[in-house]
Amino acid sequence: MSASAQDFRPDIEGLRALAVAGVIAFHFGLTALPGGFAGVDIFFVISGYLITRHLVAEISDTGRLDLLRFYARRARRLLPAALFVIAATLAAGAIILSPEEQALYSKGAMFASAYMINLWLIRWSFDYFANDATSNPFIHYWSLSVEEQFYLAWPALLMLAWWMKPGKRAIVIAVGAVGLVSFVLCAWLTSVSQPWAFYLSPLRAWEFAAGGLASMVPARLLQERLLLGRALSLAGLTMIGVAYLTFSEDAPFPGFLALLPVAGTVLLLKAGAAGARDGTPHSHNSGRNWVKAALALPPLQWIGKLSYSLYLWHWPVIVYAGMLAPELTPAERLSCLALTLALAAISYHLIENPIRRNGWLMANAARALVPALLLTGTGVAAAYGNARLAVDNLDAEQRVIAASAAEPSTARAKAGCVQDYETVTPRPCVFGDGHRVIALFGDSHADHWSTPLIEAGRKNGYRVVTWLKNSCRASRISVWSSELKRPYAECDRWREQAIAGIIRAKPALVVISELALTSGRKMAGRAGDTDSQDADWRAGLRSTLTSLSQAGLKVAFIRDVPFNNANVDTCVARALWRNETPSRCDQTRAYAANDTMAAAERDIVDSIPNAAYVDLTDRFCSATICHVFIDGKLAFRDQHHMATPFAESLEPEMEERVISKVGR
Repeated sequence: MSASAQDFRPDIEGLRALAVAGVIAFHFGLTALPGGFAGVDIFFVISGYLITRHLVAEISDTGRLDLLRFYARRARRLLPAALFVIAATLAAGAIILSPEEQALYSKGAMFASAYMINLWLIRWSFDYFANDATSNPFIHYWSLSVEEQFYLAWPALLMLAWWMKPGKRAIVIAVGAVGLVSFVLCAWLTSVSQPWAFYLSPLRAWEFAAGGLASMVPARLLQERLLLGRALSLAGLTMIGVAYLTFSEDAPFPGFLALLPVAGTVLLLKAGAAGARDGTPHSHNSGRNWVKAALALPPLQWIGKLSYSLYLWHWPVIVYAGMLAPELTPAERLSCLALTLALAAISYHLIENPIRRNGWLMANAARALVPALLLTGTGVAAAYGNARLAVDNLDAEQRVIAASAAEPSTARAKAGCVQDYETVTPRPCVFGDGHRVIALFGDSHADHWSTPLIEAGRKNGYRVVTWLKNSCRASRISVWSSELKRPYAECDRWREQAIAGIIRAKPALVVISELALTSGRKMAGRAGDTDSQDADWRAGLRSTLTSLSQAGLKVAFIRDVPFNNANVDTCVARALWRNETPSRCDQTRAYAANDTMAAAERDIVDSIPNAAYVDLTDRFCSATICHVFIDGKLAFRDQHHMATPFAESLEPEMEERVISKVGR
């Protein structure tokens, strides 16, 4: 039997199947497994385990590493399939995506081809108005980028440790030290700046290190302790199951939570290694451990074998399907799964496996590395060329759509006037030089009214002072921040200071607007404890209005704009690209307008002295339909923020329905 056959671990193949199944279930919307994204962490631990075991064995036997041979093996294994899927995704995108999207996502393909897309995504994550990441067909390459960056650094770390003091003990200390530092930084940054902790490879190194340490723990410690091995297997599987069943997108991940799937994977790897005696293939004794036997079942072995190709294909399939049919039925999702399996099997048998096993490429490291470098360069160049071609395809209508979506509001265009998540001290910004003052107070849904309000104020002798903060309602309601992955305490502190500052300033009118609670639920994709939330919101809105009213201030509360089920700019751009009318992106009023909540909101505002409710929904909606393209203008820049050129057209309404409240 060959060495590779003796080294084969059916339990590891089964673990790969569990990992990719979790990721696919999560991305395909299986709500029963909300933590399936932790499957990526399982992959990281497995990679750390296998690569460290291989490298340490080579260093121990020869005192050196054949790095060219190591990288050639990685290149044969990973590059061809990855670049083929990138090329196929770009080709499909030329039909499905608008030119603006093609230009943007081709940049993602460029970074993915160079295994650096995780760094690009860090920057993207801090842009409040960045295109929705779930529409990026290449975003899943972030984990492959992290893994490739690990492959570049890890051999050097192991060789350095061996060079300083030959022996496995020095390697264990080095791996343990790197893992500990990485984990501490990761746990800290998860609560401070989650995108860095999630995407940056040094902050994920501890997961690879956990697998590496597990590979160096002697299997003989469990060799004769079969009951202990079974207990560890069951505990490991339970940990992964708990992570899959209880984690969610809102969790502060990776941080401390990632310890659960990482520890579970380590336990399964060690328990799986303990079932074989010297010279005996691991699979012979798998029956002694039912968890290990289950992982060796043929369906899991088949999925594990295809796991890399499945991971590559599943995301572009579900992303493009969602673009073509935004409300996918269960049957359509199953069809997407079948297509993913078919594409994975084809690419595995025609590309991935033949190239990995090619005798000519295996004979010499240079034979694999030179084509790999050429392939990588070709992938980067092709993605860049596709981005340039897409820009050239932008006709006049497409350019207007792109420019409308990109133009910031008057307040946001002035640096620091719409404050970020971490800021707790308000920074009011002044627009105009009138003697009387209007205060604009709220979140980004107050901000998008700044453009017409500031212009209306200027015409009527008012200066507008803005008190604005991202995702922070004027209503006194504490919320969870999906961006910070924790309670949004900064908002509560900022709001109280802003209310106090507005009262001290004594403006002639306070204008308030905010994201509707029902729109927030639609964004989150779940209802939550609606009764409790509604009660908190009613009390919070009444409290804010009462504080301002009792201070003798007049308040105009502008009803929130309609909510759309997709980014309007991309929907309209795709429609024009396919020679369809923008009206295909319109929404039913029943879905978009939040009429029931607005009625409750109006009742609260009308019950407060000096407060008036301003409803401009008639500028967006008829009795049955809410429009996204109005009077030749794009009405929204995304799902729920007005496009600035359209907002400008509402200046007369601001003058007639808002400024008029001052003289009431």
